[in-house]
Amino acid sequence: MTAAEEADSDRPPLGVGVPDDLLAGHPATAYFWGRVAGNGDIERDRLTVTTNDEAAAETLSEIVGSEIDHEQNTRDYAHNTDITKTEDEYTVAVTGDDLFGMSGALGLPVDGRGNYRFGAFADYRRDLLRGILEGCGTICFKSSSGTVGVSFVHDDAALLELVQELLDDCPAEAPYGELSETSSGGYWFGVDDDAAAEFGMWLYEETAATGLFAPSRRRKLVQSLDQATDVDFDRSQFEA
Repeated sequence: MTAAEEADSDRPPLGVGVPDDLLAGHPATAYFWGRVAGNGDIERDRLTVTTNDEAAAETLSEIVGSEIDHEQNTRDYAHNTDITKTEDEYTVAVTGDDLFGMSGALGLPVDGRGNYRFGAFADYRRDLLRGILEGCGTICFKSSSGTVGVSFVHDDAALLELVQELLDDCPAEAPYGELSETSSGGYWFGVDDDAAAEFGMWLYEETAATGLFAPSRRRKLVQSLDQATDVDFDRSQFEA
C-alpha cells in the first residue's frame, strides 16, 4: 500500500456537507478556521495551513476545494547535526481579497495583529477548538502523574485567551492553568490533569461521523487514554 493509499484508508469521508461560503457557520468551516488560527501562515490575500498528517491535509483540501502541495524537508537533529531526519509536509492554500486581515470578516492577524472574531462558529465550538488544538496544541500521556495531558501553545496570547473563553463555555468541564510565557517568547497553558481525559474524549466525540479531525492526533489521544490510570472510555467511538 502506498503512503497516499494508507492516508486515504486512515481518513473517513467527510460526514458533513461543505458550504460554498468559508465564512458560514458550519462544523467544517469552524474546524478549518481553527486550524488556520492554530498554525496558519496568514497574509493579506493568502493563507496556508501546513501539516505532517496527509489525511488531515486531505480533509482541509476537501473543505476549501484546493490542491495539496507536498514537500519533503530534511532537517538536522538539534543535538547531533551528523544525523538528519526527513519529514513530509502537506500544505493547503486559500486566496482572497483582504479576507484574512484586520478589516476582513474574521479579523485574523496579519503582521501579528487581529482579534479573532469567531462569532459565526458559536454553535460549533467543539470543531473550532479541535482545529485550534491540532494546529497549536499537544495531547500526551504524562507518566509523572499517570494522566492525559492537554495543552495549548502559541505566539499570540490573544488566541490563547480566546481558547480559554471557549473552554469556559464548553459542556465538558475543562478547568485550566494560568497563561504563562514559554522560554522561546510565546505563551502556553494546560487543561488541569484531572479534567484532560474527559475533555479530550468530548473533543473527539462524533469525529467518526464527521471526519473533521487529524487521525494522528486522535490516535495520540487513544494511546494516552490507554496508558492513563482510572480512565474508562469507549474505544469504538474512535475506531471508525
